Amino acid sequence: MKKTLYRSKDRGYANHGWLEAKHSFSFASWFNPEKMNFGVLRVLNDDRVAPGAGFPTHPHDNMEIITIPLSGVLEHKDSMGNTAQIRTGEVQVMSAGTGVTHSEYNASDSEDLRLFQIWIFPNKRGVEPRYDQQFIAKDLSNGWQQIISPDKSASNMWIHQDAWLSMGQVDLGKSLTYKRKGKETGLYLMVIEGEVNMVDENLKKRDAIGIDSAEEITIQAAINSKLLLIEVPMQLPQY
Repeated sequence: MKKTLYRSKDRGYANHGWLEAKHSFSFASWFNPEKMNFGVLRVLNDDRVAPGAGFPTHPHDNMEIITIPLSGVLEHKDSMGNTAQIRTGEVQVMSAGTGVTHSEYNASDSEDLRLFQIWIFPNKRGVEPRYDQQFIAKDLSNGWQQIISPDKSASNMWIHQDAWLSMGQVDLGKSLTYKRKGKETGLYLMVIEGEVNMVDENLKKRDAIGIDSAEEITIQAAINSKLLLIEVPMQLPQY
């Protein structure tokens, strides 16, 4: 088993006034050749968007984009004709495919919007763009909720990649186990809130760890904790 620590304090940082962003992997003006990706996981941005501010219309292609509001409301518009608000407790997915433009704004004129935006390389290029959003459970009760998978028939949302995203909650004195679902996949775990111990490492708020070639991991809570787990292929696609 190979493990890589991604401490919160070592993330990239940018403050544009209206946008405060922390980058787990190289993004925009922040470049670290040792932090380009974890397998097909290319971007995990931890953003704060000021009231009324946001990203004007801009293009994407050939990327699976997942947005998870942590607090506040995100206003979304795109070239596919979708206009939506994504609230805390929901998840949005967009397959950019052959090309799409969209805008993202903080829908509030008084409260910050905080969110994760995740980019995953797709397993094929040139797919038809698509959009979806879905509620997630408010109380996970010391368990996992799978929110993204490659399975179109599942109750969660799907993407064009053999990848799984899950949200977890584990309380003080409890432990949580995750069993790998794919083949030749790695596990990337971020502590959203709290503090946990796993594979002989202590992880605090926004710390993360990447684990390659583990069939199963067990997380023990030092305090009540919320988790994000991303399982992805470790080999980049050969288009």
